[in-house]
This record gives sequence, C-alpha cells and structure tokens, in this order.
Amino acid sequence: MNWITNYVRPTINSIFSRREVPDNLWSKCDECGTMLFHRELKDNLNVCTSCGHHMAITPRARFSALFDGGIFTEVKVPEPVTDPLHFRDQKKYPERMKSAQKSTGEKEAMLVATGEIGRTPIVAAAQDFSFMGGSMGMYVGNAIIAAAEEAVKLKRPLVLFSAAGGARMQEGILSLMQMPRTTVAVQMLKEASLPYIVVLTHPTTGGVTASYAMLGDVQIAEPNALICFAGPRVIEQTIREKLPEGFQRAEYLLDHGMLDRVTPRGKIREELITIIRMLLGMTPPVKGDLPAPAPDAAAVAPAKP
Repeated sequence: MNWITNYVRPTINSIFSRREVPDNLWSKCDECGTMLFHRELKDNLNVCTSCGHHMAITPRARFSALFDGGIFTEVKVPEPVTDPLHFRDQKKYPERMKSAQKSTGEKEAMLVATGEIGRTPIVAAAQDFSFMGGSMGMYVGNAIIAAAEEAVKLKRPLVLFSAAGGARMQEGILSLMQMPRTTVAVQMLKEASLPYIVVLTHPTTGGVTASYAMLGDVQIAEPNALICFAGPRVIEQTIREKLPEGFQRAEYLLDHGMLDRVTPRGKIREELITIIRMLLGMTPPVKGDLPAPAPDAAAVAPAKP
C-alpha cells in the first residue's frame, strides 16, 4: 500500500491535475463577451474575431502592422517641464506619470515615427489611450509639432492616429494651450502642400476633437469609434432628451458628412497607401513586397535561334 500511496497516486494526480494558466493568455471582448486567445487577437490587430469589435491597440503594435516589415524610426520629442502646476488630487502628478509609464512601458501618451508604407515614405503619430486616457498635455503638443516639423523637413505626409479622453487636467490651462499650438502645426503642413491624414479611433473626445483630430485633409475612422467634444451622457443631461441611436459614433458622423471613410483596422494600411500616393500624384501602389523595376533596368531576354 505504501508504494501505491506514495508513488502511484501522486503520479496520477500530477498528470491529471489542473495546471495554472497565465492571466494574459486570454482577453474578453468588451462587446460580445467572447474569450479570445492572445495570439489570435494579436494577429487580428486587436479586433474581435467573433463580432468585429475594435479593441484598444498600442502605438507600437499599430506601427508594427502599419510600416513595411514593421520597421520604423522614432522621432525625438522635446521634453516639457515636469509637473508645472504641482498638481495633486488623490496622488501627485509625478506619481501618476510613473504609474502610467510602468504599466505601458512608454514615456508618454504619443509616439512619433518615420518609415515607409507600401514603399511610400511618411511620418506617423499615434496616441496611446492606455497612458492616462491618451490625455493631451504639453508632451503631446510637442509631439505633434515635432511630427509636423519632421514631415516638412523630409517633405513627407503626416498620418495621425487619435485616441484621447481630452486635455490633461493635471496641466490645467497649459494643456488647453496645446489646441492652438497643434492647430498651427497642422497649418505648417498645409503651407508646405503636404497631406495630413487623420485616423480617429475609439475614443476621440474633448479638446483633441476640437483641434488637430478634425483638421485632416482626409478624415478616416475605425468602426463604432466614439468621436465627440462632450460625451453623449453630458448632452442628454443638458438638453434632457434622448439622443438618436448611434449618436456620435463613426457611422453616424459619416452619414452626416463629418468623415470621409469608416474603415476596419485591417484595411486601413492599404487605404492609406492608396490615398497618400494619389494625393502626392504618385503612381498606383505596386502589389507585393518589392517595387516595380525601373523601365531602363528591365532586361530584354534574347530571342531564341
């Protein structure tokens, strides 16, 4: 009995015992509740494979899928003054910043990069909603100005992916001043005759919507993205009326002339390539990994005798 008790039973239990599964292997869709395997979700660009709901995606993951071969070069952004107002609510502002930096692995709420999409050079900027709600502070203003200056210097179009809850309250009036600063940055692109394309993602609200997010030459949005200045609950409480179905969502704004396109995340790259090359007067994009050979480089095969 000792042999059975001490060896056989523990061996059987170890084989059939339930193993612990890491928490980050599965994600639950916010819309339909389907449990999605992390690799499957990543391969589908954080779009639910069951209902098509577009979940949040980090700027680095977006850029890896956007740029050719996932290769891009970060653009340096000038550092603003740290905690200019010495703001404190439940936590000090520097403590909130450190917490956001630790959880996201990013320095701030916007990433700026250069690279090629479909062999077409561009400058791109993307907001990270997981970093303090993608809030627009002085760093975000500096990032957009740096992106615009880089685009003008390299004579490239600027593509911006917006995702924000509005201005950053911890920076007060200084965050609101980023609205005119970023508007001037967009004007720099227009004066240089360079395309400025905005892709609005869920959610894009507040002062971001009231400035650079709605100034694009072409306005594209992801499906069902909330795009507004004041949220629907605030409006309902103000006017005391029930709002229309889908109010302030991307499809509603498209129907009312506020947007040019509503495009699923998986098709945005190809659409951006087509639009940018068309606006720049370039030839249509070449399908495949390599560009078309130059006419003078094409070798003519000798005729067979």
